[in-house]
Amino acid sequence: MVENIEREPNTLFIEVIGSGLPEIDGLFVPSTAPPTKSESGTVSSIGYWNGRMAWDRADGKSARRPSLSYSNSYKSWRICRLDGHLAYEMICEDELPPTDREWHVYKKGVAPAPKVVLHYYDPRKPCPTPNVFFVLGGPGAGKGTMCELAETQLGWCHLSTGDLLRAERDAGGVTASIIQQSISEGKLVSNEIIVDLLKDAMERITRRTGKRNFLLDGFPRSLSNLDGWRETFKLDFELPKMLYFECPYGVLEQRILGRAKYTGRTDDNIESLKLRFETFKSETLPTVDFFRSENKCVEIDTSQDRRVVYDLVVDNLAEFTEQEFFEKPLTERAEILLGLRPYPKQEKI
Repeated sequence: MVENIEREPNTLFIEVIGSGLPEIDGLFVPSTAPPTKSESGTVSSIGYWNGRMAWDRADGKSARRPSLSYSNSYKSWRICRLDGHLAYEMICEDELPPTDREWHVYKKGVAPAPKVVLHYYDPRKPCPTPNVFFVLGGPGAGKGTMCELAETQLGWCHLSTGDLLRAERDAGGVTASIIQQSISEGKLVSNEIIVDLLKDAMERITRRTGKRNFLLDGFPRSLSNLDGWRETFKLDFELPKMLYFECPYGVLEQRILGRAKYTGRTDDNIESLKLRFETFKSETLPTVDFFRSENKCVEIDTSQDRRVVYDLVVDNLAEFTEQEFFEKPLTERAEILLGLRPYPKQEKI
């Protein structure tokens, strides 16, 4: 009898798409092949082969189980056809099937090689509910800085509505011109566009990284935005808390003009700042007031020392932050953002 070696359960899912063989494409689930010895003599266990996680086809049609696994003899990940013959491989020693490189066509394969996508949750089921904090404040209030710190030091995912909109605009899709016009005029983009971008980004990140903690930077900018959020996520999603970064206009102006030298953003100028700030007062502050009335608003004065502000942010995110992140030393980038070390000097060209 072969000894069953206990390992952490394989709970990952693999999606294979775009191969030259349609029979290769599809979902691969954690293998249920019984414990046995591999060709190299390594003892396997359920969900594993050769000491690495392994997968069966979700439709169960493959003659080989597992149908996506690692070979110790050939030092490669391999995907087989329905008849069991190997079709694609990736020579490497990665612990998981690589998703960032092109696979190689093997003896029974056909070009093009497939793309492999890793899922931390079963893509056939609804995506798990994320933990969300809304982050609001005037332009230059420090939303981006604090969100970046929370991402690098606390493991949270920072989604900036501004960055998402600019990326969508630059991609040249059907909404690109609408987004550009709104940004140039300092106006708000429609609920449908912005909520869909946020929803798609959160689901993609959760499924492909397993992360579920999100800071939504710059959302909701209006009560209408909030209505769009509720319409999309229904009543199944509890109203998130809000971090509201409050900062005097004079300080905001100094910060915007200071960062304009480095960002290259077309809206980092006095004229655009005035438009954005007026829009913020008329459209966004009523949203902040609503969250105050619901006891869902945490107000932080971001004109004070950055380290004080960051400590307050950490305290409010602690409930959903894993303990290991509190023990993580500050990165060089974090020390720069907190003012603990100077920004590196830019070389003159």
